Amino acid sequence: MKNLNLNNPSYKELLIDFKTWLDILGYSENTVYLLPIHLREFFNYLENKNINQINHIQTQHVTDYYNHLKSRPNQRRAGGISKGHLNKHQQALYKFREYLKQHNHKGINIHLKREERNEKDSLNVLTQEEIKQLFEATSYSHGDDKIRHRDKAILVCGYSCGLRRNELVHLNISDILFDKQRLFVRKGKNYKERFVPLNNHSLKILETYIYDWRTEFYKNKETEALFINYRGGRLLGMSFSNRLKAIIKATENPNLQERNITLHSLRHSIATHLLEQGADIEQISKFLGHSSLESTQIYIHFLELTGDEYIRTLLREKWLQRQEYPNLSKKRNKV
Repeated sequence: MKNLNLNNPSYKELLIDFKTWLDILGYSENTVYLLPIHLREFFNYLENKNINQINHIQTQHVTDYYNHLKSRPNQRRAGGISKGHLNKHQQALYKFREYLKQHNHKGINIHLKREERNEKDSLNVLTQEEIKQLFEATSYSHGDDKIRHRDKAILVCGYSCGLRRNELVHLNISDILFDKQRLFVRKGKNYKERFVPLNNHSLKILETYIYDWRTEFYKNKETEALFINYRGGRLLGMSFSNRLKAIIKATENPNLQERNITLHSLRHSIATHLLEQGADIEQISKFLGHSSLESTQIYIHFLELTGDEYIRTLLREKWLQRQEYPNLSKKRNKV
């Protein structure tokens, strides 16, 4: 919605000044970027209703605009606007009211109730289309070629392999077993080791990074670390988080930028996508390195709430089968 047209000169000036005000007050880069975009949508709505002065904005206008937001389709994916996104729009309106009051204006009346976020919002599960956008964004997530290829390799290990941040930190080159199409996790939670399958596409990305671009990093021959930094040392946890933020920013997708997407969100996402495609919950549990099935059940409950009828039925049947025959999988593995 950042490209919505505005004709009203006063609205244009307010938008510029509002963004400057947020920046001067020290709000985060994302907030300074996103809230004016949301306010632009509000101004565009007002223009379409022939409301061209701030003093003419009534409480009902704000309420009608918010109802319009709740009913309009999502511009990036199927369905409507998420509750988290709606809350961001509310934040923009309340911050704009605060801006007006600090500039000797009485402000605007707002009577909106904050949206209660659902389980999907708390897990921050990305859609497969959003994951695709992240991978595409690695083509321009940094000005340095080797960083961009490292970004793509990070996504492969974080999403396609479902690794935790600490597991990413401790990956070595030798942990990528090209001949066996496996990735060896040596520093799993509670020191558990496991093997994670790699498909041909993921292997190709890792191969390109290791042999064509990792060699461009300073002191690359002095460490076995898969992911290294500019100084030739092992890339650490916060650096992974910062690179993910840079990739998200490069997508220019406000829906992604306003959500608190972390490396663990990628892990939640691959688990959910595997379940949607019919993968067995026990195999997913092993894939993620969970110590028990209980930790993996959250994805079943999530899909029961958000998936289509076929997926809900399939998952419920599997769940009931495990409750009735808890040792079935163990017996099957021994055969």
